[in-house]
Amino acid sequence: MRLPFRLGLRGELTWLLAAVMLVVAGLFGALWLHTKRSNADARDLSAGAVRELAREGLLMRGHTLSSQLADAATNPMYYLDLAKLGELARATLRQPDVVYVIIHDAEGQVLHDGSGDIPAFGQPMSDPMAFEALQAQGPHGQWNDKLLDVASPIRIGGERIGGVRVGLSRDNALRREVEVLGPLEKSLDQANREHLAWIAALLAAQFGIALLAMWLLQRRIVQPISQLAEAAGRMEKGRYGDIELRSERQDELGDLVRGFGRMAEAVARHDRDIRRMAYTDSLTGLSNRLAFREALDDRLMTLQASSGELALLFVDLDDFKRVNDTLGHEAGDEVLGQLSVRIRMTVERLGGQGAEIARFGGDEFIVLFLAEDIRASSGRLAEELIEEVQRPLVLQGRQVFLGASVGITLFPFDASSAVQLLKNADIAMYQAKVAGKGCYRFYSKAMDQAVERRVQLEEELRGAWERGELSLHYQPIYRLADGRPMGAEALCRWEHPRLGVVPPSVFIEVAEQSGLIEALGRHVLVQACQDAATWQQPGLEPPFVSVNISPRQLRTGDLPDVVASALQSTGVMPQQLHLELTETAVLGDEAQASALLSRLRATGVKVWLDDFGTGFSGLSHLRRVPVDGVKIDRSFVADVLRDPDDLALTSAIIAMAHSLGITVVAEGIESEGQYAVLRERGCDQGQGFWLGRPMPANEMRRAFREASGE
Repeated sequence: MRLPFRLGLRGELTWLLAAVMLVVAGLFGALWLHTKRSNADARDLSAGAVRELAREGLLMRGHTLSSQLADAATNPMYYLDLAKLGELARATLRQPDVVYVIIHDAEGQVLHDGSGDIPAFGQPMSDPMAFEALQAQGPHGQWNDKLLDVASPIRIGGERIGGVRVGLSRDNALRREVEVLGPLEKSLDQANREHLAWIAALLAAQFGIALLAMWLLQRRIVQPISQLAEAAGRMEKGRYGDIELRSERQDELGDLVRGFGRMAEAVARHDRDIRRMAYTDSLTGLSNRLAFREALDDRLMTLQASSGELALLFVDLDDFKRVNDTLGHEAGDEVLGQLSVRIRMTVERLGGQGAEIARFGGDEFIVLFLAEDIRASSGRLAEELIEEVQRPLVLQGRQVFLGASVGITLFPFDASSAVQLLKNADIAMYQAKVAGKGCYRFYSKAMDQAVERRVQLEEELRGAWERGELSLHYQPIYRLADGRPMGAEALCRWEHPRLGVVPPSVFIEVAEQSGLIEALGRHVLVQACQDAATWQQPGLEPPFVSVNISPRQLRTGDLPDVVASALQSTGVMPQQLHLELTETAVLGDEAQASALLSRLRATGVKVWLDDFGTGFSGLSHLRRVPVDGVKIDRSFVADVLRDPDDLALTSAIIAMAHSLGITVVAEGIESEGQYAVLRERGCDQGQGFWLGRPMPANEMRRAFREASGE
């Protein structure tokens, strides 16, 4: 059973000793009671023995007196000599302790009682002892509380002619009994008192021993254990400096105290190491997320009491993944190390002693900044950080250029809690990314609304395909040599029941970031194949359908299986399906992408690189990535008539792709002049508003029929 309070070792020992003392006291008490009872039994036995001896002596005397009186009264009784009988009765009455004498005839009538006038003469005996006295055949004694009655018959020649009765008082016998038992009782009472004194002395000695034992236990055991418990409590709270454990004792408890002291020192040392590891980023040596969060909480508590101001700067490196993908993760770690030094030096130079900096994870850094004019000062610090990050880095003998996007939130203007401040800084950083990277943005309530709209859009995008809100439109792709439509690119459209038409640039990004793009991509692929199956015209080359594949779909690794399932379920020939992937998606993990694309091309499916020319990798990658076509980005096509550099680059792309046997498609043809220049340069195919706008599947099917002359 669990006690509602804590006794402690001292309390338990006290209760134990108290219990032992109670048991011993009980044993002593039982012993004393036994002794007392034994003395009482001895007194009772002695009294009984004395009483019995007195009875026997009185009875023997009574027998003697009554027998002598009966013998002496025989002849006077025979001759009825009352004078002689009276003389004998009076002589007997004069004997000590004799109370009465009765001489009676055979019928029990009183003849003489030793008195002068014999008032009871001739009257029968009527006392309670008379009956047994008349029946006695020899000396017979009867007792009551005060006397002994002894009767003896008087016979002549065997015939009973009367009897005598002698009454003896018991008072003298009782007095003698008291006189004999009095000293015995005094001796027994004295013995009882002596026993009780010894027991009390033993109990007092036991109590003293118990107190001494308690003192020794307290000093030698409980106090050291309490010190160990207090030291353990300080150790639990991390107050290692307050722990002082020393002992000169050479017993086991002294060994325990010294061992505990050594353990406390080891724990303190390991705690310092663990805290350093737990609160420090191993790569950059900066504080980590946990340490920064604790520092922020402490700083906010101080500032709330002093009405101070604070800024959080969330720094995220731009295009850092490119370094890992092209130069490897070791190079990426080196970049983070160099940039962390730059960021720390900048913060120390502009932020002063009160600033804190931490690596928040991956390529993210966060800065806690205090200043008087907090908004202007944090803006200057953000500009300096961006400039420092943009300075070139030297890695493996090459110069690497990166940028940074910075989000800033202010306390107490934007939020008062650490969680909300961190969230606000992240939102502001994201808006800096959206604004074009390499810049900083202050948090505002409007940003929260934008994030809320994005979250709501993500929720409404789930199930939009099943609800029939998403559909496919197709933009025709023409052969530039003769203007004949060769296929069409599938474009997803979202007709929201409340928001109207949602631009693909909006919901595709939401789908990509939330992971919905995988399910959406499967639906688009199957629907596009189903529509393409209806475009084929008898005797003519079947038109192809081009479907965009997101980087997330490519990374899952099951794209060949998804494509094979779509082809099998719709009956579309593999050569009718073109898969478009962005250059950055393919080159992010070139080895995996090459293996995956090789599996796709082996089935007969065509692979095109979309937005070609905007990546950083260069044209040489076309030799290592198995693709069937490239689509020149519309940014080059837009200025092909005005900018000689764009024309030269476009011509180079066409020439190099043809040398590798790769088809070239131009995007964004918006004028006849662009069409003519691209056809002149040998571009194979093209698409754009000048050639044809996106249209529903049934209109696309009608366009193919009209082109075939039906």
